[in-house]
Amino acid sequence: MSGEKYIIALDQGTTSSRSVLIDREGHMVDFVQRPFQQIFPHPGWVEHNPQDILFSQLGSLTELITKHGLTGKDIDSIGIDNQRETTIVWDPTTGSPVSNAIVWQCRRTAPIIDELCGTPEVRKMVQDKTGLLPDAYFSASKIRWILDNVPGARKRAEAGELLFGTVDTWLVWVLTGGLVHATDVTNASRTMLYNIHEGCWDKDLLDLFGIPESMMPEVRRSSGPFGETSYPGIPAGIPIMGVAGDQQAALFGQCCFEPGQAKNTYGTGCFMLLHTGREARRSEHSLVTTIVASPPDVEETEYALEGSVFVAGALIQWLRDELGIIQHASDTEWMAQSVEDTGGVYIVPAFTGLGAPWWKPDARGAIVGLTRGTTRNHIARAALEALAYQIRDLSDAMAADAGKPIKVLNVDGGASANDFLMQFQADILGCELRRPQNTETTSLGAAYLAGLATGFWSGTDELRALRETDDRFFRRMDPERADELLAGWHDAVRRVM
Repeated sequence: MSGEKYIIALDQGTTSSRSVLIDREGHMVDFVQRPFQQIFPHPGWVEHNPQDILFSQLGSLTELITKHGLTGKDIDSIGIDNQRETTIVWDPTTGSPVSNAIVWQCRRTAPIIDELCGTPEVRKMVQDKTGLLPDAYFSASKIRWILDNVPGARKRAEAGELLFGTVDTWLVWVLTGGLVHATDVTNASRTMLYNIHEGCWDKDLLDLFGIPESMMPEVRRSSGPFGETSYPGIPAGIPIMGVAGDQQAALFGQCCFEPGQAKNTYGTGCFMLLHTGREARRSEHSLVTTIVASPPDVEETEYALEGSVFVAGALIQWLRDELGIIQHASDTEWMAQSVEDTGGVYIVPAFTGLGAPWWKPDARGAIVGLTRGTTRNHIARAALEALAYQIRDLSDAMAADAGKPIKVLNVDGGASANDFLMQFQADILGCELRRPQNTETTSLGAAYLAGLATGFWSGTDELRALRETDDRFFRRMDPERADELLAGWHDAVRRVM
């Protein structure tokens, strides 16, 4: 390649790993993506083989480097974004995980939450310290399950012989040749073990879940050093300078650096974040408070309100892989546009329970309103509309917590490319949607965090200037019609609850 330098973002997601080459103009020059196996041992259980995660990520990285003839001198730095909450425990001596990773979607540890966090006092303590609502979604109960169910794991952990990490920590540990056992503040804030006000692992919470502190990684800022590469087949000495959980990386990639700015990512799930600045605003509407990734020149911790929808893009995958009514995700757009409405059909995709603002882990999915005249096109449209309804519910909860409505929602992720969905989302929300030309804002955010730390970019003003003209969507639907559709959605939700 030419003498220009690049940043590589390692975008480690729930179903695939990507390595993304990004230039100084913030353009995605190229990427290599590798899927990996999803493991479902029992209903409601979701696992990944940590080695599958690792080899898919490193395989995509080495392919990208080889494809473009890159050397260490061509790469300014590496930024990492990752699926959050997914839990890995490994032996640092052998480098071998003690079990499969327990994925964020997995519901097996719900009984642990019921047992340990069953009283109002404990639930309040957890929310006060972590900003999170006690739930199996987060890492704490997953670690506890591994220690209690993998033979010998608890004894080894108590002897200081095992390490815990979310996926970012696992990748950093391997990439640095086992020299760095660290995570960033955004991933730490999703474990339900990190005190987001005091900025440390919380002893009361570690004791509650029976987790030795020796397992826990060092917590660092999102934009800053995480060691250098030292792994066979990858150029040595490349600095790893940015780490963030995927949703905080997307918020950063959307240039939402200021309080009041919001984004929603349409991925396997949907994740909506509202930046609240230095105020850790407690939610009264079943959202969570989380730490955001900040530029290196911001010393104080910054926060966001977040709502998580467990099933979004996964619903479209289900239409394709299990029902077989579409061949490609993009088919849903023309199918939805081929019918005037859903014919009264609603899909509630509670495959692994309902997330925010309902938090009903035992809810299960349903299709309601079926008639003899229902076609696959109606079902495809109902699936897209279900994504929009879930985001409306999150938006209402956020507006109530923040004391003012969201006027602009920045959108990204795979399904944001669907113009029907974006227009329907604007119709149901009644606010403006902005979709950047580069919707890969998660990997862009990881690159921005790394590049700001090295001086590759001068600051956030330069990053804002790089953002290209957005596509914009405004409400076209009559507000009374939107309210009527939303009432039907809420009736369907009540049925599954």
